[in-house]
Amino acid sequence: MGRYLLKRLALAIPVLLAVVTITFFMVRLAPGGPFDMERNVPAEVTANLNAQYNLDAPLWRQYVDYLGDLARGDFGPSFRYASRSVNEMIGAGFPITLELGLYAILFALLVGMPAGILASLRPNSAQDYVPMSAAMIGICLPSFVLGPMLILVFGIWLGWLPVSGWGINPGDKVLPAITLGSTYAAYIARITRGGMLDILSQDFIRTARAKGLSTWRIVRVHALRGGVAPVVSFLGPALAGLLAGSFVVETIFQIPGLGRFYIQAAFNRDYTMILGTTVFLSALIILFNLLADVVLVWLNPQLRKNL
Repeated sequence: MGRYLLKRLALAIPVLLAVVTITFFMVRLAPGGPFDMERNVPAEVTANLNAQYNLDAPLWRQYVDYLGDLARGDFGPSFRYASRSVNEMIGAGFPITLELGLYAILFALLVGMPAGILASLRPNSAQDYVPMSAAMIGICLPSFVLGPMLILVFGIWLGWLPVSGWGINPGDKVLPAITLGSTYAAYIARITRGGMLDILSQDFIRTARAKGLSTWRIVRVHALRGGVAPVVSFLGPALAGLLAGSFVVETIFQIPGLGRFYIQAAFNRDYTMILGTTVFLSALIILFNLLADVVLVWLNPQLRKNL
């Protein structure tokens, strides 16, 4: 297992380098610059700003300097927020984004797994068709449509829940978590159904039924561990997708997370903020995928022979 982890971590280095390289040159080649929005700024001031942020150096020199700073864990200063570094802004916004992602994945698991299990117990019946049809609707309904619908119904018409902000009130978390987690709940429901159907068709399950064990005991003791293995494999990309997908939800519900900083950086051509957030999220995606693989190996010892 130790060699497997070291191998995966070693493979992550060229992946991150590719992400940094592609993002660096894409944002530099895009039209506009970080100081183009300034009005009535003399040319001397613009030149001083470019010199301060190393933008007057050749592009290859900027790239090499950025890699050197990145190797020390320094994402650099923000071009649009002169008194703050990218590290500080990520540190301020990421805990909120992570909290939102955790609420969303918890909602997805609590809704998706029971729905998939129930559907697998009676395939091709109403108990199967109803949750799977709802799951298909959840997959097809994007968050930028579902979010405003939830705001309209539960925030404006019924007045039950807040529609913006992120404070100590638990109600602030409900609508954003549902909006972000609904699509993943639908995927988890369908994945759980497929995994459970595969396990429930095995010989050892028929033996357990022949012994007179109840359906829920068979599910809980014999089938669940193998049936949820595909869900565990899905959780790594899902967590990464939740963090990236939260950008839209944070904008809809006015949540001061990392997503809003990233969107503002894109509009403001804040090169270092775009790069820092992209690299940070890419590293998290790699980490989540690695953790999902480790848990999957723990659930299925047979996989350890292939490491």
